[in-house]
Amino acid sequence: MNKRQIKIFVAVIEEYTKTGLPVGSSVLVDKYGFEVSAATLRNDMVQLESGGLLHQPHASAGRIPTDKGYRYFVEDIMSERELSKKEQQSMQKELLQLRAQNSRLTRTTAKLLSTLSGYVAISGVPCKDDFSKCGLQTLLSDIDADEMDEVCALAESLDYIDERCDELMLELSDGETKIFIGGDNPISKTKNYSMVVSQYERDGEKGIVALIGPKNMSYDKNKSLIDYVKKMLGGMSVIILLISL
Repeated sequence: MNKRQIKIFVAVIEEYTKTGLPVGSSVLVDKYGFEVSAATLRNDMVQLESGGLLHQPHASAGRIPTDKGYRYFVEDIMSERELSKKEQQSMQKELLQLRAQNSRLTRTTAKLLSTLSGYVAISGVPCKDDFSKCGLQTLLSDIDADEMDEVCALAESLDYIDERCDELMLELSDGETKIFIGGDNPISKTKNYSMVVSQYERDGEKGIVALIGPKNMSYDKNKSLIDYVKKMLGGMSVIILLISL
């Protein structure tokens, strides 16, 4: 890809993340300040489609990112995003307030992640067979009828999260936050949903935290949420001390 094609590709991902609609060349001209014609942009988008990064769902529609395109974006283009100090302090406060309600830590964590992201959140400690899920109702409230089968398959897979966790933990053995796109998801093979997941360690026990949402999610935002929650869980006693000072 040349520089303009990279810019086009990133703009398509940004716009599709915002709207969930296929992105046409006219939208790019109107909203993203390209100083070339719509015809030139269409030619570039055809090249991106030929490379497997974009897909045109219908002959008269714009383009959407493919799984290969998302993978390329996540691994080669997306920059790391850190939460602001204000966001960090807000998350710490919210976590402690939820904990004060005597909820299990896994439940508290899943609820916090789901609230902040708007997606399904999973939190679990496999050695204790302690898993919590939150947020499925959010997906159910914002889907089309033709997506119902996939959401039902996702819900069923979450019911058996404990049986798939060993496989998932092997994927996370290096402690890295990982992003699984579409059918790559080791928990659920639903093609239209992605997962951001990581492992943490607290008091010598390993746990997992994950977010599952549509493929047009904001990957950098959700990765930053997972990374910071993982950091909070690993240093819970320090957080309690800092909040109380």
